[in-house]
Amino acid sequence: MPDNIATAPWLRPAARWVLPTVNDERVEDLRRALGLHRLAAAVLVHRGFDEASAAEAFLSPELDSLCDPFLLQGMDIAVERLLQAVHRREPILVYGDYDVDGTSSIVILKKTIEILGGCAEYHVPHRLTEGYGMRSEAIERAAASGIRLVVSVDTGIRANEVVRHANGLGIDVIVTDHHLPDAELPPALAVLNPNRPDCSYPFKHLCGAGVTFKLVQALLSRSNMATARQKALLDSFLKPVAIATVADIVPLTGENRVIVRRGLAGLRCVRNLGLRSLLTVSGFEQGECPTAHQVAFRVAPRINAAGRMSTARDVIELFLTEDGDRAQRLAEQLDVLNRQRQKVEAEIVEAILRQCESEIVIEDAAALVFSGEGWHPGVLGIVASRLVERFSRPVFVLSDAVQHEAEDHRCLTGSGRSIPGFHLLEALESMPELFTKFGGHKQAAGLTLPATNIEPFRTQFQQFARARLTAEDLRPQFVPDAAASFSELNDTSVKDVMALGPFGFGNPLPLFVATSAELCGPPRSIGEGKHFSVVFRQDDRTRLMKAWNFGYRQAELESARRVDLVFGIEDDPGSRKRGFAGWCMTLKDLRSAS
Repeated sequence: MPDNIATAPWLRPAARWVLPTVNDERVEDLRRALGLHRLAAAVLVHRGFDEASAAEAFLSPELDSLCDPFLLQGMDIAVERLLQAVHRREPILVYGDYDVDGTSSIVILKKTIEILGGCAEYHVPHRLTEGYGMRSEAIERAAASGIRLVVSVDTGIRANEVVRHANGLGIDVIVTDHHLPDAELPPALAVLNPNRPDCSYPFKHLCGAGVTFKLVQALLSRSNMATARQKALLDSFLKPVAIATVADIVPLTGENRVIVRRGLAGLRCVRNLGLRSLLTVSGFEQGECPTAHQVAFRVAPRINAAGRMSTARDVIELFLTEDGDRAQRLAEQLDVLNRQRQKVEAEIVEAILRQCESEIVIEDAAALVFSGEGWHPGVLGIVASRLVERFSRPVFVLSDAVQHEAEDHRCLTGSGRSIPGFHLLEALESMPELFTKFGGHKQAAGLTLPATNIEPFRTQFQQFARARLTAEDLRPQFVPDAAASFSELNDTSVKDVMALGPFGFGNPLPLFVATSAELCGPPRSIGEGKHFSVVFRQDDRTRLMKAWNFGYRQAELESARRVDLVFGIEDDPGSRKRGFAGWCMTLKDLRSAS
């Protein structure tokens, strides 16, 4: 990495700390009422759970607290049509997306239809040859094979023309999706999406697999299946739905908290051969329960690698196969694809950092657009996420690697990721004339545009962002939940804090502030200088912290003396296996003590 890129302060401005103001009396009341350690009680109060009843419900989410699936607009019609097809043994096509969310949705709906006695086929597009979303060619092939019912999962909310074309071919379409709809809904038999304007469903943040799960829940409730059998099936389906919910970065609150907490707990005992093989290649032993963070960084990337680098059909086969040897081979193949993905991703990030030396990136840029020839389109979303973390700005990354057969001009396709407080889809909707296709939501979006429109897009995206973001918005922000002394950190207090998980978007890892800590010796390098382990002392207690991705701050770490720290507490199964504490402290930021 060029020195000027690594050290240019505007590329990673000093973070803003929003220090906690927690009512100590309420913390003490909650601590006594629930028998919690002060730190856990302080986190709950800081996050709005200051009443014992609300905090207790948060700590013990139950399956019975899930909303009635028939509150989703159109659910009655969708269930009636699907059960009709099942009873008639009418073939059904499940049309999904190629990511974790889409493939998980295909698997649980296909299996449900078959368990109820129906026939289900599936189609998942190839990212490079078909691209994102529903396509008329696939619908035409389905019609030619006798399909008269198509159910989209995690896609279709903006596929108005494709749905209209399906109607003309005599095909009924049920759209299930969670992405934000256009002004006009697709003319489908039913559209299940909690974000459609006329839908009164109380929880709006389900991922695509979450919406599909609600359809499955409704189908089972209208079947003649015994209640105990229904519950057992729903529990088994919660495992892939939980993985999809974590991978899709939707808020881990409300129903999603129930889904993820219960689904991840179920990963201790996995009967599905494909999922068991996947967990094994991801480094988890039988009986080990991955955290949401581990799912996000070890399990989900291997599933996504198929759709990014090859074909997502391998993922669906992995979860459907009853051949143990085949499951193991497919899981190992996903592992290889994931390593290829990591290599390609790193190469693109390095190329973009070199671009930062040119005039493409300017000091007052409120948003960034990068493009390159031949960049693999399967990793552009991940690359955009890495750059948002690095630059603390909304970012789009575009490539010309996707061929658009119907167009006689060069196009760019790519993905964007955002920072809190900036709505990517609204930005794109302010300039729709620039794109041949676009969609997404607040934090993530995708687009295709003629290559001749790259500069107008860069200019207008920059102007849109500059009009809405302040200098403070562009600073990384840490919002600690409570002050903590090193003497408070022990197995008991950490256990209570970890019980507030699963942690992720909407329920972030608890952060704490420690003041006036001293550096004890030089930081020790981990991973070729990219990461460090650092020992700090506060009063008479020393604590080791892991400083992930602090390579560009090495000089600052080495010169630190008395500092204030922001840190998190994370599960550390590797340490637990070695007989030590099963948790570790992770350094998030530091500054000179005042």
